[in-house]
Amino acid sequence: MIPEFYAHIVIWSVAALAVAGMVVQPFGIVEAAWPVAGAAILLVFRLISPHVALIGLGKGTDVYLFLTGMMLLAEVARKEGLFDWLAALATSHANGSANRLFLLTYLVGTAVTIFLSNDATAVVLTPAVAAAVKAAKAERPLPYLLICAFIANAASFVLPISNPANLVIYSSHMPALLQWLPRFLLPSILSIVATYVLLKWTQRSELRHGLVESVVVPPLSAAGKIAGGGIAATAVLLLSASALDARLGLPTCAAGALTTIIVLVRKPAHAGQVLKEITWGILPLVAGLFILVEALDQTGVIARAATLLHDAAAHSVASAGWAAGIAGALASNLANNLPIGLVAANAIHNAPTPDRVTSAILIGVDLGPNLSVSGSLATILWLAALRREGQTVGVVRFLVLGLVVMPPALLLALAGAMWMN
Repeated sequence: MIPEFYAHIVIWSVAALAVAGMVVQPFGIVEAAWPVAGAAILLVFRLISPHVALIGLGKGTDVYLFLTGMMLLAEVARKEGLFDWLAALATSHANGSANRLFLLTYLVGTAVTIFLSNDATAVVLTPAVAAAVKAAKAERPLPYLLICAFIANAASFVLPISNPANLVIYSSHMPALLQWLPRFLLPSILSIVATYVLLKWTQRSELRHGLVESVVVPPLSAAGKIAGGGIAATAVLLLSASALDARLGLPTCAAGALTTIIVLVRKPAHAGQVLKEITWGILPLVAGLFILVEALDQTGVIARAATLLHDAAAHSVASAGWAAGIAGALASNLANNLPIGLVAANAIHNAPTPDRVTSAILIGVDLGPNLSVSGSLATILWLAALRREGQTVGVVRFLVLGLVVMPPALLLALAGAMWMN
């Protein structure tokens, strides 16, 4: 039997290595393998019991369902050309202006993030934007591709469905839509506008090159229209579910599955391709993280964090909100925002936390990852999509951009949250 002190050290070490492996992916080992392996090691060496692992696994049920539904919707829409059509439409309306195309691409990315989640923006909009700027003969395509990374995080707290981290942080305590919007609408607007202004400013020299004025917009197929209608209907369904204070996972999964079935009935040959292209590895990755965080909870560190949060809020809610939001943002870049969101969720639920502090934590966890490439799963997925398009962005270059773009947007969003709550 390992003494408790050493057992806690091993649990922390395994969790840290699992998160580091997920972010860095040494030896080319995929992201999902690391948290799954970490959870397996803790079980094999009896550092956690199967019961504890099952509790952690069960806490992620709503997130698994939500991600499954969103991945189905995003992939069937991508397969049927909906995103290519949206990107080409934006390009055609640019009329040869690089600045106008930048704005239109940003608006499309904002809409996709709000209604389909930040992961969808990273995974499916990135190749569509790459194809659109290629058709527009943009000499410098990178500014438009950067939009997909930055807006994926900047617009990810407009709605509960805009980021899986939102479901993680609030879990079964998710505010109803009419409570969510007053808390996050102003911070979201400030985040989106500030990110746009600062990102465009950093790319001003790259946007001096003109584009071709005539861009062919491919016709949107009937299946593409059905996919678009399914996405719109899903958005309405989820807004209704949120307004009724219902959990979002099951309706998202059901809507995604139904839309996919309707499309594939018309094109059954596409079924295998759609299912094959979905990034199913996200599900075991998230499951492994839930188990690891449950193991960390065993060590008492999350209870300690909850106590510190509660004591800080008792002294000054505003100061606690600012500190928690900034700490969440910085921690997300060190350990990725999904595990940080899980730790924050446990801390919040272990002790009464004022709404302003919880809102600040969520903003930090959602927006903070715009600082570095390791900050969020969406940014990691964006990098992979970028590589497939023959483009690369170095860690240092992204960090330099992030240092300009993220801190002002975060401070403005936190100020908005403090004022609204």
